[in-house]
Parts: sequence; structure tokens; C-alpha cells
Amino acid sequence: MVTPARKALRPTTAVVLSITVMTGAAFGLAPSTAAAAPAPAATATATTASTATPSGVSIRFVDIPGDGGVNLAANVVAPSHAAPSHRLPLVVLPTSWSLPQVEYLAQAKKLAETGYVVLTYNTRGFWQSGGKIETAGPPDIADASKAIDWALANAPADPDHIGMAGLSYGAGISLIAAGADPRIKAVVAMSGWTDLVGSIYSGRTQHSQAAGLLAGAGALTGRLSEEFRRILDDFFSSDLAKEKDLIAWGEKRSAATYLDRINAHGAAIMLGNSWNDSIFPPNSYADFFDKLTGPKRLELRPGDHATAELTGLLGLPNTTWNHARQWLDRYLKGERNGIDRQAPVQLTSRTAADGDGYEGYPSWSAVPSGQRRVPLAATKKVTANHDSGANGGTVLLGGGLDQFLKLPPLASIPLLPRSYAAVWQTAASAREQRVRGTVKLHTTVTGDRSDGTAVAYLYDVGPLGIGKLITHAPFTFHDRVPGTPFGMDLELFSTAYDVPAGHRLALVVDTVDPLYIEHNPGGAHLTFSSPDADPSHLTIPVRD
Repeated sequence: MVTPARKALRPTTAVVLSITVMTGAAFGLAPSTAAAAPAPAATATATTASTATPSGVSIRFVDIPGDGGVNLAANVVAPSHAAPSHRLPLVVLPTSWSLPQVEYLAQAKKLAETGYVVLTYNTRGFWQSGGKIETAGPPDIADASKAIDWALANAPADPDHIGMAGLSYGAGISLIAAGADPRIKAVVAMSGWTDLVGSIYSGRTQHSQAAGLLAGAGALTGRLSEEFRRILDDFFSSDLAKEKDLIAWGEKRSAATYLDRINAHGAAIMLGNSWNDSIFPPNSYADFFDKLTGPKRLELRPGDHATAELTGLLGLPNTTWNHARQWLDRYLKGERNGIDRQAPVQLTSRTAADGDGYEGYPSWSAVPSGQRRVPLAATKKVTANHDSGANGGTVLLGGGLDQFLKLPPLASIPLLPRSYAAVWQTAASAREQRVRGTVKLHTTVTGDRSDGTAVAYLYDVGPLGIGKLITHAPFTFHDRVPGTPFGMDLELFSTAYDVPAGHRLALVVDTVDPLYIEHNPGGAHLTFSSPDADPSHLTIPVRD
């Protein structure tokens, strides 16, 4: 029998709605509010609005048929002087989760001004588009191909120069579509995922705040499919009998599953994410990147989910979107702009003074120049079900504060109650330590119950004992024999962080974090030990 899980409260959708309102207000071009259940569209295009801008760009709001004839609300942005006989590169932009079709208008306008036809469409199940939310399932991928078909038939789009790009949900759909449709020659996937299970169920632990935000926003701005409702119920109920079904559902919606097809089609792939993305942590992007065989680029920078790209959606200067346009220019228009000659991995440290100062590397595996091994010799025992005060922050907020104010989640390491938190500290370092990559924890765990959850945190500890969170990750175990030790290996979320000289590193492990569902029975204890035959240690990737 599965131990009842302690569920975190689902967070508000106010952040998502605020972005939606800001985006719509910024453009003043949104069509009327979505009907509760839009009817399927006929095959013919239904133009609902047409606008010309002073910059010579035309904007048409249209309805296009998606898979199965489902209506997709879309807009076409193109040079107003484009002749039907003159074919232009096409960029297709599926919208983010819960955002309306005006989301990309500022960037679509920039692309059109430089000679692109841009088709942006509201993904099925949201706002004015028909159908139900399929969470990047097969109907969504078929919709992407249908959108390309429509653009080739109804706009001056070049069939040999087609790209897709998107933010968050649009990023995931674009990547998977590159494996399904060989016409796609270039992809820019920002703040997306390649492993959906690894993103919201890493370490067999439900990321409850992230999943709750997506579920709440989806229910508020769209129509959940019955399959998605069932998956959410199984996810939050912690029903292990349904775990295989959950994993299979997620794999079908993960670009990593279609890696061979993506490589075979050869699209040029640009991936971008933020170090503290609390919905789609960067690990899966990094792993996926090294396995790509075509032209590729990986950018990782400070921030939380989509915060690095947000100003670009509002039409403000934005480095990420600048690079995205350069990538499309290189691989759809053939421009020799130099982006392909840069090192394919571009990182910005979370502690860098200049948020746009990138470090270049030839591959993800080459990012660290060495590995520092920190022994964890002392045995620690903690009582579960108590929050020690160490935590990973709040979804969307924590990484945003780190990005804009250099204020990651904090903890007073000396004041953490040792009965609830296991703590190991290094000596103060005489020089700066440049953490780059994925920190790994190996330890031996003994639980007095068959199920349990723990969360590991790595802190930068200053002279006053205040720890700034460098990275963290959860792990959960089930069906273990009580009292029997077992080895545990955990990859913490990838990061780039500079620890000042004179500071210590502290590893903290506790059992409760508001970001996650925990599986510790009442009164349970966890012991972390270091047997002589299998010593516990922390492996920290560093750059000299």
C-alpha cells in the first residue's frame, strides 16, 4: 500500500494571468475573448481582422484548421509588400501554456520586418482555439504540421525554408515537431523541456507547485482533456499503481523520445533555459544537447521560467530573442552572421555582474574543467515531516529574485535544527570556486519506513553563516525494507555559480519542501551514513 503523501497547496495562477494581460495590453490587437467551447472550423480560412503597421508589416487574424478539423486561432505577420510569387522563409510560433495568440506579435513583427512570413497560433484547447488541452500530445504535433500546410497554401511562404520557435509550451511542441516533420529546418526552443517526466517528477518526486500552476492556469484559460485530468489526478494522488502510465504519458510528450528522428531530419536546434527554471529545470536540456548531431546551440542564464525572455515578448530589448533571430537568419536565410562560429554552449553565471556576459564552451561535458570531491563522513539522522527552514524557494518567484536582485533562497546554516536537517560543511576556501555544471550526491540511506522523501540543498555560506542556495533536488524512495541501508545517487539541478573566497559550502538534506509532495510517514526517520566500502561524497563540477 502506498503511504499517503503530504500534498503542497496548489499555487495561484496570478502570475500567468498577469503576463497574459500585460501581453494583450501591450499590443492592443487581441481578438475578442474566447468562447467557452469554440466550434470546429471549416477548411476555408476565416479572416477576423487585418491590420497594417507603419513599418510595412501586415497582421491578419485568421482561423486555420488543425488536426481533425479543430479550429486554431492564429495570426499571420508578413511584409505588406510581399508578392505572392516571391516566397519568404516561414517561422511558425505555437503559443505558450495559457497565453493568447498575441503573445509573439512583437517578435513576429521584428521577424517580418526582416523578410519572414510568421504564423503564430493558439495551441489547441486554449482561448479561442478549439479542441482540448493535449499537453504536447500527438494532436498538438499534428497541429504544427497542419499550420505549416496552411501557411504554404495561404501565405507567400517558402517550403524549403521553414522554422519553428516558441517559449515554454511552444518550445516543447516545436522540438517534438522537428522529429515528426522533416520540412522543419531550424528550431529555437526557449524555456522548454526535452524530458517531461524528468522535469515535473524528478527523483520520483512530484513537483507539486509547478504542476499545480500548470493545471490551474490550464483550467482557467482553456479546456482540459479527459486524459490530462486523469493524469493530474493520478499525479497528485501519488498512486504508484499508475506510475508506469504517468511515465509513458510523459515520454510520449518528450523530445528526448524522438531524438533519433530529430537527428535524422537534421534541423538546426537552439536551446535556451534559465538556471533556476522552477517548471522545467535545465538538466534535460543539457543532456539532450550533447546528443544532438546537427547544428546546435545551448544558452543557459540566470532566471526562472521564461523570465529571461519576457521583456522580448513586450517588445523591449532582449538578448535571448536577439540570438533567436540570428539563429533563424543563419539557418533559414543563410546569413553569415557569425552565430554558428561561436562556441555552441553559452553560459552566464548567476553571480555575474553583467547578465549578458556569456562564457563559451565547445560542449556541455566540457563546461567543468575538473571535479571537486567532498567527503561526507559523519552519519546524520533526521526526523521526517518537519520543515527545517531550508527550501528551494517558490515557483517563478525564487529564480526571478535571484535573476534581478541576486537574492536566491536563504537559510541560516547554524540555526537549522539538526534533528530535522542533516548538515555537512567544508572549510572556508582560500580562493573563489566557480561551480559549473551538475552537482552529484552519493550517499547511503536507511529509513525506518518503506517510503520516504528527502531534498538535498547546496549552499554558499558566508562569514555570518547565511547560506545562499546554489542548487537543490528532491528524491523519493518506495517499497524499501525498513532498517536496510541502500545507496542513493542524486543529480542536483545544473547551475553556474561563483562562490567567493573565504566562503564555505554546505550540504543540507531535510524532508520537507513546499515545492514538492513528500512521502514520509508520520514519525519516520532517515539516516545518512558513509560505509567504508562505499563512502558518501558530493561531486562538485568546477571551472579553474
